[in-house]
Parts: sequence; C-alpha cells; structure tokens
Amino acid sequence: MLPSATEIVYALGLGDSLVGVTFECTIRPGSSPAVVVGGRDTHNLTPGEIDAYVRAAAASGTDLYTLHADALAGLDPDLILTQDLCRVCALPAGRVADALNHLGCQADVLTLDPHTLEDVLDSILAVGNQAGASATAVNLVASLRARLSAVAAAVSGRPRPRVAVVEWVDPPFGAGHWIPDLITAAGGTPVAAHPGARSSATTWSAFQAESPDLVVVAPCGYDLPGAIDQARTVQPHFPSLPVWAIDADSLIVRPGPRLIDGVEALAAILHPDTTPHPPTNHVARVA
Repeated sequence: MLPSATEIVYALGLGDSLVGVTFECTIRPGSSPAVVVGGRDTHNLTPGEIDAYVRAAAASGTDLYTLHADALAGLDPDLILTQDLCRVCALPAGRVADALNHLGCQADVLTLDPHTLEDVLDSILAVGNQAGASATAVNLVASLRARLSAVAAAVSGRPRPRVAVVEWVDPPFGAGHWIPDLITAAGGTPVAAHPGARSSATTWSAFQAESPDLVVVAPCGYDLPGAIDQARTVQPHFPSLPVWAIDADSLIVRPGPRLIDGVEALAAILHPDTTPHPPTNHVARVA
C-alpha cells in the first residue's frame, strides 16, 4: 500500500510473492502486480498547485488516494503492508482495515510507521518477520548498518557543515522524520529541520536565519530533473551558498533500504575527499 514497502519486499527477495502495489510504486522489469491503490496524477502541477490540492482535500476530508477494493478482493493476499505515517504519501491504515472488513478478507496487516532512520531499519526487520524472511531481513539490515559504519568512519573528526534540506519549495518545508538523521549520518548538522517529526511549512527567512553552509533541495515525489528545476527557484534565496538537487524518491523520502544510498550520496556532497562522488543520475549541483 506504499512505495517504500514495495522496495522492502524486493530487497528481501520476495518480488515473486508481490501481488499488489500502488500506482507510484517502482516495479522491477518482468513484474506485473495489480495496482490496488490509485491517485491523482500530479506530474503536470506546480509545487504550489499540489500544495493547494492537498490542503483542499484535507479541509474537505477527501482521501488523496483510492483503494481499488475489487482488485484487492481478487488478489486474496496473505499479508498487506500499509502505513499510518503520512496521508499525503499513501493511503492511511484505517481505510485498509475498513475495506478488509467489508470484503471479509482475512489477510494479516502490518502497519509501518517509521519516524527515524532507526525506525526504518526496524521496519525492514518487521516485514521480514511477518513475511517469513526473518533471516534475510537480519542479514540485509546488518549490511545496511555496515555501510552506515563505513560512512561514519570516513567522516569522523571532520567539520560538520550546517545543512538545510528543502523538502518542498512552495511553500517551503524543512525536512522532517528520518531525513535529519541522514544528514547527521553523512557527517553534517541538520538545520531548519524536524527530526523524528512531521515537517511543516515555514519561510525562506526562517531557513536563512539558521545560517546553513549548504542547501539540499529534495522535494518529495520528484526525480532529479524535477528537483533541479525546483532547486533553481530556491537558489536566489541563498545566492552565496552551494545548492544541490537530489532525486528524493530514490535517495531521501522513501523509508526503505535505499535511504542508505542517500546517506552515501549526502556524504559525498558534504565530504567529497573522503567518499566516492555521488551518482550523477541522482544528484546534481545547481549552478
């Protein structure tokens, strides 16, 4: 019921057991699970228009996503992975429970609600335990922790630049939930951030007041070209600072194994002489 859960399923080697996904999930070649959650295509909307749409839906009590109950009933799943983290990102767990009761479906439901990087690693273990792949999950998390330890060793003892992550540009949002943890793990100091909590609208002057050394533009729901376009609108607010754009969906915002890729990419930005260069298909400095 959410893209990050789909990525966890694949990382655990359970792709062949995946029968249903959301319209925003990244599906590997050769896979053909049914789409059980749909939503509005916002690719042609500006960030401001998307924000207005979300606020209007919230004010009216309208769901941003649609659960295709008939499709779900036809799949007869054994396990459903859902969330209670963010109604802007995926269908809330309550809607899933209502649908299952209506359909008489007896599937197990695991609700994922990570707020920190540590929570994300724990959620991988939880999915593994629930899906009969606990040993694989333990090994996967151990490998992810080893990569985090390697980054920590590489940046140890070095100055920690103050980093402002812009999670949305109109209106501006500072980063929340696990994203500040990624900055810390990469050898930086997150500013204008909300560690472990929901991000909220702020102002450019509030960002500037935190005196960042570097700005990362990582808008939720966008790939690198979209992030670059938005970073160009952010740069005039920080004319003397380096501004970087990041493929947020691949590295930053989906709470799954690829967050460690995000830590490594951020470390390469913050400490380029200690870690490999960030992948050019996911990260770009905006001139």
